Amino acid sequence: MLDEKKLSIIYGGEVVDFEVLESPSRTEKILIKVYADCRVVVSAPLNADDKTIIEAVKQRSRWIYKQLREFREQSRFITPRQYKSGESHFYLGKQYQLKVIHDDTKPKGVKLLRGRLEVNTLDMGLESIKSYLNEWYRTRAKVIFEARLQHILEQALWVENYPDIRLMTMRTQWGNCSPSGVLTLNPHLVKAPTICIDYVILHELCHLVEHNHSERFYQLLNQVMPDWAKIKNQLDMMANKLIN
Repeated sequence: MLDEKKLSIIYGGEVVDFEVLESPSRTEKILIKVYADCRVVVSAPLNADDKTIIEAVKQRSRWIYKQLREFREQSRFITPRQYKSGESHFYLGKQYQLKVIHDDTKPKGVKLLRGRLEVNTLDMGLESIKSYLNEWYRTRAKVIFEARLQHILEQALWVENYPDIRLMTMRTQWGNCSPSGVLTLNPHLVKAPTICIDYVILHELCHLVEHNHSERFYQLLNQVMPDWAKIKNQLDMMANKLIN
C-alpha cells in the first residue's frame, strides 16, 4: 500500500505543492508526474528523505512549472459540459455533435448515427443525458479496449498470460496494472485516438514484467512503439477535454 504525504517548493515566486507517494515495490528512483488537473505527484523510494525528494523536484522545477502553465492555459478554454444538442463530444479522437431527442417510437439510449451522438431519453435533464452517455462510453470501451489489447499482444511477446481488463473512472490516471496482471483502464480513454489507447495499454503491459520505470521498461516500450513519447504528449494535451 502506498504512503502519501505533501511537500512544496517555491519556483518563480509561486508555491508548488506536490504529493509524495512512497512505494518500495514499484519505484527505484524519484519520478515526477504533472497531471492535467495540475496535480504534481512524486513517486519515491521508501528510504528517500524529504530533503532528497525536494532537491529532486527543484532540479525539475522549470519543467514542472512549464507543464503546469500549459495545463492551466488549456483549462481556460474548457467550459463545463451542458449536455445539450449541438455540443461536441469525443469518441476515438474525433468530435461528434450531440443530438438529444425524446422519441417514444425509438429505444432509449445512445446511438452513433450519421456522424452524431444521438441520445433518446424521457428525461431531458443534464444528469439523465450524462448517465446515458457515460453508460454508452463504458460499453464501447469494453469492446475497443479488448480489441486493442489483442492487437498489441501480437507484438508484446513478453506477456505470457492473457490479462483481464477492468474499467474504472479515474481523474488522474488512464490506467494501471495490478501485481496479479489485471489491467485497469479509464473508460474516458475511449474518447482518445486509437494510437493513444494503444500507448496506455502497452505501457501497462510493460509493467507486467517491469514494475518500475526502469531502463528495461523503456526498452520494451520502444521495441513496440518507438514514437511513444510523441503519442503520450498528444494524450496529455487532450486530457482535460476528454475527462471533462
